[in-house]
Amino acid sequence: MSSYPRRRDALRRLLIDQALPALLVTEERNVAYLTGFTGDSSFLLITRDREVILSDRRYEQQLQEECPGLEVAVRGPGSPMPAFAASVITKLAVPAVGVEAESISYSLYEKLREALPAGKLALTRGLVESLREIKDESEVATIREAIRIAEQALAEVRQGLDLQMSEKQVADELEYRIRREGGTCGAFPAIIGVGPRAALPHGRPTDHTKLGDDDFVLIDWGARYAGYHSDLTRVLVTGKLSPQLERVYKVVLAAQEAAIGAIRPGVLLKEVDAAARKVISDAGYGEAFGHALGHGIGLAVHEQPRLGPDQSRPVAAGMVVTIEPGIYLPGWGGVRIEDDVLVTSEGCEVLTRWPKAWEKCMVR
Repeated sequence: MSSYPRRRDALRRLLIDQALPALLVTEERNVAYLTGFTGDSSFLLITRDREVILSDRRYEQQLQEECPGLEVAVRGPGSPMPAFAASVITKLAVPAVGVEAESISYSLYEKLREALPAGKLALTRGLVESLREIKDESEVATIREAIRIAEQALAEVRQGLDLQMSEKQVADELEYRIRREGGTCGAFPAIIGVGPRAALPHGRPTDHTKLGDDDFVLIDWGARYAGYHSDLTRVLVTGKLSPQLERVYKVVLAAQEAAIGAIRPGVLLKEVDAAARKVISDAGYGEAFGHALGHGIGLAVHEQPRLGPDQSRPVAAGMVVTIEPGIYLPGWGGVRIEDDVLVTSEGCEVLTRWPKAWEKCMVR
């Protein structure tokens, strides 16, 4: 049995728990998660005993190939999706249907509400996303491959690094190598920050800042493969060794190791965050760590769960999360170390393999 029927059955159990007869899945990644469909502009209507993909004629053949056995309702070019979805819902005669409040547009919601009898729509939150938090074996295998592609791409780029390369040239070369290695594309536009620009957690690479302008560079990159993502960050030393960089780097590394050591099922997400935050605070850099410790990865680069001081839910086996503490000092630079971590039944497994010991950061 493939993963997709199991996922839809798990969603049905959630619908029963909420006494909801049906759900209209409109979030593109949720549709993909439940069906395997890789196109867009399509919805999934799931009831207690029916599963219907709502799409258009562009995808008829693709749906047959990717979603064999699923019922498909195809609209013509003169049939807007809101009216078409309402007609299918009406045809199935479900007493009420949930819609995904966190992804549906206000316009689509209003058009559905106008086309259906009063009280037909119910807002739901996080149903499919809660299933996506726990990865199955096939998902973990795909994430592993996305990690392998990203790491191999950086290995190739590192061999050819030149101090005259701009941040953007490094980013472009990474994107090229990811695609050459088998990735669909980068998981996101790579963040390349040389020296002081490494203090920008989400800084974008520029044409005018070159590797030789300072002694180190922060690289945050990842690959997309078969719909899934990897997300890593490393710091490379391209010039002379700096005592301050070594000190900050080792604090961040110790914080990351403390957080990874705290991960096991049942521990609260905020407790993992606190393990890293304490190391950084005790070293005197507490105010310089201004973001959450990490996030889930999968079909989205950033998805649930989130590891932050306000997250009181427990860690669960099957989650794949980033652990990425950082210290950012405006005017000087920043250090972030990020790995992708699988929560196991007894603890965790660090899926990323790129070296992060201080001695391994030097680019000779």
